[in-house]
Order: sequence, then structure tokens, then C-alpha cells
Amino acid sequence: MLCFVLGRLLMLALVALTVSFIGFGLLRLSGDLAAILAGETATTADIVRVAKQYGLDQPLYVQYLDWAGKALRGDLGTSLFTREPVIDLIMARIGVTITLAFSALGISMIFAVPLGVVAAIRKNTWVDRAVLTFSVLGQAIPSFWLGLLLIYLFGVTLRWLPISGSDTSAHFILPTITLALATMPALMRLTRTGMIDALASDYIRTAWAKGLLPLPVLFKHALRNAILPVVSLSAVLLGFLLGGSVIVESVFALNGIGLLAFDSIKRIDFPVVQSILVFLSFCYIFLTLLSDLINAKLDPRISL
Repeated sequence: MLCFVLGRLLMLALVALTVSFIGFGLLRLSGDLAAILAGETATTADIVRVAKQYGLDQPLYVQYLDWAGKALRGDLGTSLFTREPVIDLIMARIGVTITLAFSALGISMIFAVPLGVVAAIRKNTWVDRAVLTFSVLGQAIPSFWLGLLLIYLFGVTLRWLPISGSDTSAHFILPTITLALATMPALMRLTRTGMIDALASDYIRTAWAKGLLPLPVLFKHALRNAILPVVSLSAVLLGFLLGGSVIVESVFALNGIGLLAFDSIKRIDFPVVQSILVFLSFCYIFLTLLSDLINAKLDPRISL
């Protein structure tokens, strides 16, 4: 198990290094940042001065090493728009996004896994078809349209819930439901597929032949093996919720990291965009490691 963990850590460290360098390079190569920062009316001398001021006149690898060295010390630079430290901007917003992401994933799994299990048990019945229909509709409906629909229904018409801001827990209900409905279809389908494969396996037939009770067979034996890909997918979905909630945060005016990234892109605030990109990449990497460790704990064959 120790060798498995060390191997995963080494691999993920290499991935983190590669992602940070590629993200840094793509942002630098997307255009002449010095000319963009200097403005449309800037002269050549102004562009040269701005490039020297921000170190953009140095080779790409020199810029990367300088940024990486400061980042390892906790210095992610300063926002070009607000003049605040980037780390402070991220820390001030990340709590909203984490709350939204974990709430959405939790609600999604609470409903998606049981529905997937029921659909597998009742395969090819009206229950199974209803679950599949719901998953198709959930996958097809855009998040922004669903969010606007919930705002109109529960915020404008019924006036039950607030429609913008993040001051109280009630402000998170509608955006959480929006994101949960967007992630439920994939979890339901994967759980259903895994349970169907598990229920058709030899060890389940042996368990039935031994006369074991239905609940232990379904949940202790079948679901334990069927849940492995669901754990991996949950880690990916959580990473998506952390980095891809920008649309929902914009619709509901949630002051999270997604909205910060969106505003920073519009403002060409590349130190903030760059830091958010690397930060979210590291979140993906950490979540991938965590899912690997959980799967290895559930199925010891993985660590071998």
C-alpha cells in the first residue's frame, strides 16, 4: 500500500509540474500581454516599459521559474486591477465555491446512487425507464437555463428563496439544486451500469445460492464493487464543480472563485487568472489522488 501511495504521489507531482508549466505558457502565448496591458493607444516605448516592469521581456522559462519560486513561498503576485495580493482574493472567494460544490455533490450522490441501484434492480421496467429518462433530461438541460427557471419560479413568482448573493444558507439552495441536477445524470447511469454488471457476476449468484438476505447481497457485495467507478467520477465532478461553476455563480451572483475567474478574464488580470488555473488544477490532482486511495481501500486488488 505504501508503494502504491508513493507511486501515485510521484506521478501526480509530475502532472502538477506539467500542468502548471503548460497553463503558464498558454496564458503567456495567448497574445502580447505587454501590448494589452499598455492599452490600445500605447507607443512602442510604452509597451517596452510595461514588458520590463512585469518581466515579460524575459524568456518564457525564466518567467516561469520566477513565478514558480514565488508561488512555492506563497506569493502568487498582485492583481493588476485591484492591486490586492492574489492569494487574498482567492482565499476570500474560495469558501463560497467550496460550500456550493460540496453541497451540490452531496445532494447529487444522495439521490443519484439510490436511483441507480433501484434502476438496476428493476432493469427494463417502468422504474428503470423513468430513471433513464430523468438522466437524459438532466443532461440535456443547460445549467444557466435551469438556474433562470428556478429563479423565476421560487424567487420571483413564489418568493420563497433569495435569488442572488451568498449572505445566508438560503442563498445557496437554488444554485446548489442547479448544480446537483447537472451532476446527477452521470452518477445515476454509472451506478446503474455498475450494479447491473455486479448483479450478473458469479460471486453474486453464489451469494444468492447460499441463501443470504437480499440487503446484504445488494449493498455489502454488489454495491461495494459497483461504487468504485462512482467514487472516481465523484472526484472528477467535484473538480468540475470547483472550477466549472462560473456560469451558476454568475447567474446567482455568488461571489465565488468562478465569478472571480470570469471577471479577471474580462479585465485581462493575468496574475489572477494564472493562479486560479493552477489552483484548480492542483484541486483536480488532489481529488484524483484521494479517489485512488479510497478505491484502493475499498478494493485491495487495486493497490496490488
